[in-house]
Amino acid sequence: MHKPRRTRPSLQASKALELKHLRSAVAAADCGSVRGAAELLRSQQSSLSRTISEFEHHLGVPIFERFSGGVRPTRPGCDVLRLARTILEEFDALVATARSVHNGETGRVSVGFCTSLSAGNLQASLLEFKDRFPQVALATVERSRTRLAAALRNGALDLLIVTGSLPLLDTKAMSLWSERVLVALPHDHPLSSRETVYWPDLRGETVLLSHCDPGKEVEDLLVSKLVSAEARPKIERHDVSRGIIKSLISMNTGISLVLESDIGAHLADLVYRELRDGAGASRFEFSAYWRADNENPALQEFLKLLSERYSSPSIDR
Repeated sequence: MHKPRRTRPSLQASKALELKHLRSAVAAADCGSVRGAAELLRSQQSSLSRTISEFEHHLGVPIFERFSGGVRPTRPGCDVLRLARTILEEFDALVATARSVHNGETGRVSVGFCTSLSAGNLQASLLEFKDRFPQVALATVERSRTRLAAALRNGALDLLIVTGSLPLLDTKAMSLWSERVLVALPHDHPLSSRETVYWPDLRGETVLLSHCDPGKEVEDLLVSKLVSAEARPKIERHDVSRGIIKSLISMNTGISLVLESDIGAHLADLVYRELRDGAGASRFEFSAYWRADNENPALQEFLKLLSERYSSPSIDR
């Protein structure tokens, strides 16, 4: 079958692109359907569908595959959507900064993370900062580590709080807290009757992990604890959020590994048990990263708060 010839986006077409095209496409990707995106953006479904079609026409590539249940990004669409998200984040940061200046606010600090905000030290730190400095605008962004690193590098974010090391040039780092690794189980799972679960107990199980961070780090930890492939559980990777993983667990499709802060968003039919080995509980370390040349006074106050709470000196990178 003869394939339609793809056209290159012209200079005139690039001028025709607007932020609404980016927002519409990103919303459709997030919701998995044009209908859901229209509800999210409070727009007419027909209008949103037309905007996305215009976006594809201007670019000369199909962004989505359409099917009866909704839409899914094409291979080139994934690349386009990744850049579209970055552009929207930077534009929103620009608008927020201008608004804070216009409103006479004393400052703004933007914090990126890829962990749960439902409980734990990150939530407590953000709440304390808001209590201390209610006049400072606090923006939070949850993204993958790669996108967070790019946003920090280009100045769209002031601070990252993530697990593990994040090698970036011209950045500083501060060690913060650690969180235990837990196993999330259906309430009627045989392991739920135990107070503590050991790594070898996972043999024969199906472990559901999200492609979202820190899923890869959790998988690496599991492999390091169970070196023999025969002793490891089956690992299924899903391109969904951690919240969807919990729903899959409640459907008895498997178990998962989570951090302590995840248990704040609790489902009634899930239980959590600490994972241990001979040395005790397994833990993930959290650190803060920021650009060395960032002189934002609000950032300095946030770093001071973190230093007071966790008594960790900063480390030059």
